[in-house]
Amino acid sequence: MSGEEEKRKPSLEAALGELPLFPLSEVVLFPNVLLPLHIFEPRYRTMLADCLASHGAMAIVHVEDPTDVDEHGEPRIAKIAGAGRIVGHEPLPDGRANIVLRGVARVEIEELPLVGPYRRARAKILSDDSAIVAEPEKMALLSTASAFAAAVRKHDPSFSFEIPTNMSAPVLADLCAHHLMVDPKARQAVLEERDPTERVRIVASELIVQQKTLFGTGSGVLH
Repeated sequence: MSGEEEKRKPSLEAALGELPLFPLSEVVLFPNVLLPLHIFEPRYRTMLADCLASHGAMAIVHVEDPTDVDEHGEPRIAKIAGAGRIVGHEPLPDGRANIVLRGVARVEIEELPLVGPYRRARAKILSDDSAIVAEPEKMALLSTASAFAAAVRKHDPSFSFEIPTNMSAPVLADLCAHHLMVDPKARQAVLEERDPTERVRIVASELIVQQKTLFGTGSGVLH
């Protein structure tokens, strides 16, 4: 592989010094999930072109209140973001594009001074705390997630998400948060939680509340 090809090989690590930021109010990117996005604003078309020509990475950063802006008129963003690599790219005739991001890691960001047209940050990859999630915690999450998915499927037969049982509890929590949790602020809270046991509990608790709110039923007892 040539030096230029190596430079263009998708790599989050290569992007950490000046990680492109894509602020969104309704979207949270978790590790190990696929996120389709439609790129249409001119500045994000530029960002996408820059990413494709270099490291192929960007971060999805949560905007809690779009009306709360900084001195540049940009919405304030969370300090913990989901970073991912572009694994799918479909250019459209008018300059827009559809892309697919694969989540790679949680990152802590320190935004750099704005040099248009898009925002960038110095980023640090965050690892989970070392605590091991007890099996009953995982089983409680599986139970609540399965019950909620079944309730959704009863009301919408086209809903097709199947709860995987053969992955670690922290990864399962992220996957369930991505596919099943409704409130973006709650998803952001899951993203920011470094303790894997607490993350599993947050997702399980949120799904019980959602099921009661949306369908009038609940499931299981939280441990």
